[in-house]
Amino acid sequence: MRKGRAFFALLLILLPLAACGGKMIPPPPEEPETSPVETPEAPPEPEEEPKTPEELEEAALQTLLEDMTLEEKTGQLFFVRVPAENALEDVTTYHLGGYLLFGRDTQDRTANELIQTIASWQAQAVDYDTGIPMLIGVDEEGGSVVRVSANPHLRSRKFSSPRKLWEEGLDALIRETREKTILLRTLGFNVNLAPVADVSTDPSDFIYDRTTGKGAEEAANYVARVTETQSYNHLGSVLKHFPGYGNNKDTHTGVAVDERPMETFLEQDFLPFQAGIAVEETVWSSEELRRLRPAVLVSHNIVNCMDPDLPASLSPEVHRILREDLGFDGVVMTDDLAMEAVAAYAKDGNVAVLSLQAGNDLVVTTDYRTQIPRVIQAVKDGALDEETIDAACLRVLRWKLELGLLELTEEGTLVSALLP
Repeated sequence: MRKGRAFFALLLILLPLAACGGKMIPPPPEEPETSPVETPEAPPEPEEEPKTPEELEEAALQTLLEDMTLEEKTGQLFFVRVPAENALEDVTTYHLGGYLLFGRDTQDRTANELIQTIASWQAQAVDYDTGIPMLIGVDEEGGSVVRVSANPHLRSRKFSSPRKLWEEGLDALIRETREKTILLRTLGFNVNLAPVADVSTDPSDFIYDRTTGKGAEEAANYVARVTETQSYNHLGSVLKHFPGYGNNKDTHTGVAVDERPMETFLEQDFLPFQAGIAVEETVWSSEELRRLRPAVLVSHNIVNCMDPDLPASLSPEVHRILREDLGFDGVVMTDDLAMEAVAAYAKDGNVAVLSLQAGNDLVVTTDYRTQIPRVIQAVKDGALDEETIDAACLRVLRWKLELGLLELTEEGTLVSALLP
């Protein structure tokens, strides 16, 4: 029995070898013992840094812009003369960015009447239109241009001219500018189309009576003080008339051609504008004060050393100089496009389109009922990029935020800051 068992065991070993031609097949190797591979943990995502107030405001401005229609954005670019009729209705019909008041709109009005009228326009814009308050502006330069203080119901005497105030000294200048600012704010204005930043020393110049009558350094100091005082009291300033009026004739009645060399502008005429622009960088360093840029108004003069073919208000090159060479990033507006000096340069009637293509953000005009539809149509036809409208509208909205017309909610949206 033992031999039989041994033979049977040997047979079991030899059978597989015979099936494979007699070759030996080694047993499969044993797999080495391995520890399970550990998946590395993903690094923790860095915590997002909290946004600064400025970043939150910019995000809210962009959201507000994206929620607006083309018609609403276009309307915001028009800072127009108050019409004789249908002023209230036009606020919503054209989504107007602002109203500019002239003597006709303030004469014989009591303070209460003017306050109520302006409040009705603001309520129309906020409650029945875009929800965005309007710019309410006026030319209250002092001296020969006084739309408010010419009315004895609003002030017992006219505000003094820039030349008279400068001669009386810095204290008198600041004191009267502060009084002017408080009066305008009380009446409902948020923009004064002043100070005049032009340099003129010749009494025969058209612009002389509206200036300090002094040289560039005195004019620059005057502009800085007025802009600073108005800004402290949250009244928007408008530096005018870029690039400097010089001794040119009145553009209300015709074309004015400026033959002066570029050196004159660099050494004289630009200085007051640069002083006014610099105010927002130096004055608003305190965290308690909101940054408030002035705006710049561009004249209709043809300045040959910059652009011999177009009025400054319609010239891309003049706007490039203002933006790039002078570093201005605030709102740029035209002088009144209804003036004769620009009529010949828009024979097709699309003068507002030309002004926006040139680089303006706000269009000052009487003829807005014609010009607004033409701008909208130009965008639809591809003649004017909607990106141009967006960039201009964003600057206008940002200025309204700086002026305190809009405020940021805890939810990160912008709403009217005007009391109901």
